[in-house]
Amino acid sequence: MSEEPERVSAGAFRPEPSPDRIAEPWGRRTPFGRGETWPERVDSYIADGSGSTGADGSSVTDGSAGTDGARAGRVDRWVPTASNFHSNGDAMELAVSDGRLVGVRGVAGDRVNRGRLDPKDLYGWQAISSPDRLTRPLIRVGGIQRETDWDTAMARITDRTRALLDGPGPASIGFYTSGQLFLEEYYALALVARGGLGTKHLDGNTRLCTATAGEALKESFGCDGQPGSYGDIDHADTIALFGHNMAETQGVLWSRVLDRLAGCEPPVLLCVDPRPGPVSEAATVHLQPKPGSNLALMNGLLHEVIAGGWIDSAYIEAHVVGFDRLARQVAGFPAEAAAAATGVPAEQIRAAARLLGQAGRLLSTVLQGFYQSHQATAAAVQVNNLHLIRGMLGRPGCGVLQMNGQPTAQNTRECGADGDLPGFRNWANHRHVEELAKVWNLTPDRIPHDGPPTHLMQMIRLAEEGSLRMLWVSGTNPAVSLPELERVRAVLGQDRLFLVVQDLFPTETTEFADVVLPAAGWGEKTGTFTNADRTVHLSLKAVEPPGEARPDLDVFLDFARRMDLRDASDAPLVPWRGPEEVFEAWKECSRGRPCDYSGLTYALLRERGGIQWPCTTEHPEGTERLYTRGDFRSRPEDCETYGRDLLTGTPLDEDAYRSLNPDGKAVLRTAEYVPPHEQPDDDYPLWLTTGRTLYQFHTRTRTGRVPELRSAAPDMWIEVSAADAAAAGIGEGDLAEVSTRRGTVRARARVTGIREGVLFLPFHYGYWDAPEGAGHHRAANELTPTSWDPASKQPLFKAGSARITLVARPSGPAPGPTNTASKPVHTPYEQESP
Repeated sequence: MSEEPERVSAGAFRPEPSPDRIAEPWGRRTPFGRGETWPERVDSYIADGSGSTGADGSSVTDGSAGTDGARAGRVDRWVPTASNFHSNGDAMELAVSDGRLVGVRGVAGDRVNRGRLDPKDLYGWQAISSPDRLTRPLIRVGGIQRETDWDTAMARITDRTRALLDGPGPASIGFYTSGQLFLEEYYALALVARGGLGTKHLDGNTRLCTATAGEALKESFGCDGQPGSYGDIDHADTIALFGHNMAETQGVLWSRVLDRLAGCEPPVLLCVDPRPGPVSEAATVHLQPKPGSNLALMNGLLHEVIAGGWIDSAYIEAHVVGFDRLARQVAGFPAEAAAAATGVPAEQIRAAARLLGQAGRLLSTVLQGFYQSHQATAAAVQVNNLHLIRGMLGRPGCGVLQMNGQPTAQNTRECGADGDLPGFRNWANHRHVEELAKVWNLTPDRIPHDGPPTHLMQMIRLAEEGSLRMLWVSGTNPAVSLPELERVRAVLGQDRLFLVVQDLFPTETTEFADVVLPAAGWGEKTGTFTNADRTVHLSLKAVEPPGEARPDLDVFLDFARRMDLRDASDAPLVPWRGPEEVFEAWKECSRGRPCDYSGLTYALLRERGGIQWPCTTEHPEGTERLYTRGDFRSRPEDCETYGRDLLTGTPLDEDAYRSLNPDGKAVLRTAEYVPPHEQPDDDYPLWLTTGRTLYQFHTRTRTGRVPELRSAAPDMWIEVSAADAAAAGIGEGDLAEVSTRRGTVRARARVTGIREGVLFLPFHYGYWDAPEGAGHHRAANELTPTSWDPASKQPLFKAGSARITLVARPSGPAPGPTNTASKPVHTPYEQESP
């Protein structure tokens, strides 16, 4: 069903000169002191058709030479939304002229960004106008994809679904969704999959980026949901970034840190990352552990903090269980032992521990450097443990942010579109299942809960083995983003697997699909989404989608109607007609749960902008920090999980959890450090790690179609230390080949300050824009292993061994940016190839 574009305010522009926001991605500084309000700075960009750069501050870039309304400085409407290219939740407004998007500006009063936008925010909106959008459904006929109408395409899907339900049953059907849809779409999908079809096989691509964030929060606090707030940056005297390249993954949040550093009473920074970059350059202490040793490093840091007496014994006694076990676990990791395991000098470990132990107000952030590495959950939990033993929670400047990587990753987890039940309910708690069944008007046996919901990597294995016969993929590109791509292509290409792919563009995954459904994108539909610090924004439809493309919600609702899914009263199970109705239903599902949205409405979000959950009648303004009184949602009858053994992943049962934590305190989880299974050897002497760059997002299905972003990081590159480059006879810009036991990648070499013995590849680059006949030698995940964390089930992309060899010596530098963590150790022409 189609929505009308939202009618919002009009306005005119007066262009002013502005800096290049590709060259200066974090914009100009607006310094502020500790405890002060972060100043406003409104960033904006209006396309002029000539490829001009963006705006900074209150200025606007506008092509005054143009002839139409937008180019002359006129915008018909401003439509509110928030960023869809990272997890920061930057509030913005889309500029519309003559029915098309022409620009964007930040929202000055929003709590998240105070008007600031990063380069992907400023330029990324242009992707939805790309001429190669999917506009009609496709079905495979005789091995060839052909255009068709929606009725024919949906009939193909429903006929196969019914046949599978009547045959092998619900366990033969799986859904794999995104971290970039809206809350309303995830909730509808969760109801359709879990309550309607009765399958456990539903997961999101958040499994790849922040499943460990959710698991770590559940293990420590009994429940998902960030304890801290972005506002803690304004008050902290110490900020620790564990595996979090904030400068490139959350550019506006990094601007906030830079502004604190430029103001009075700046914080000190700790950076934990094997790569140098803008974060390490600003840090007081930079630790560069070898891949796979994060848990050993955290054990060493906690050992030193405890040995130094830098703990809050009263807080531990009142609010925490498990301290004696934690102390015993880290006792074997004094700084010297941690140094031996990590390769970080012992004195650096002691210096970092002093920063953490003597901080008056400590804020810690965690991201993929921990989440995608060996013993991911155990390492991330140790960051929570640090805050618990120091009593650094629930006060301004004292918090943990187990960060997300995608704009709506939090909603995937809240709504049950991943390995959880909606509303942070516990699948092993019969009362929680009964609650959900009551909300959905189903009998509890209609909701599968005889074991944990199936995670993505297990679904791929089931498809490989043949028991999963239908997979519906929405808003994600597993043929580039999953590990060991040769295997993934073989699984997706099986004749026995019926593959449905729902996306904006043709992708490497749509090539394998039996049915392709054209989806409407951000700016072309209405819904809500929640950022990494629980801030909810409303995104309104600004323009019509191209051709016959439909919002993902409309597709899921249409499928439910065609399947005639019914509740216990024989009424339609999915009765909603539009996003606001779904949001109202979600509010009831979340009522009384930790992620309580019951006090929010579309009208309130239109009026006020971003609001943090829980938002209730008792807390109508939202809630900035959780656990301010040590009031954790960890009682056995309330918690989202009973926990897992962090070494093996074995779930604990209710009795074991009650014995451990009868009073609902925070839990200090621990695990033994075990070195990674795959180590460098004579054949593959280097470590391999992968990650992000500032100017691209995921598999570039959108950012790769944006001129400014594409030119900033146009192609794959390989980062190598100067010592390793010299040993291999490789110099800046040389064509090199990286090989693992799984595949090879060829790209230009970038010689950087990365830790010696480690190679880095950005994971964004696939094959949709690669030269014809180039083969599968571009995507980083040709190299990565099929391995996942035992607790969070998150794939370990930052693992494995590799070798690098010289292929050729073309002229010029590697295509990686030079103002981010991929900065060369020399300017491109200072160092000549050996």
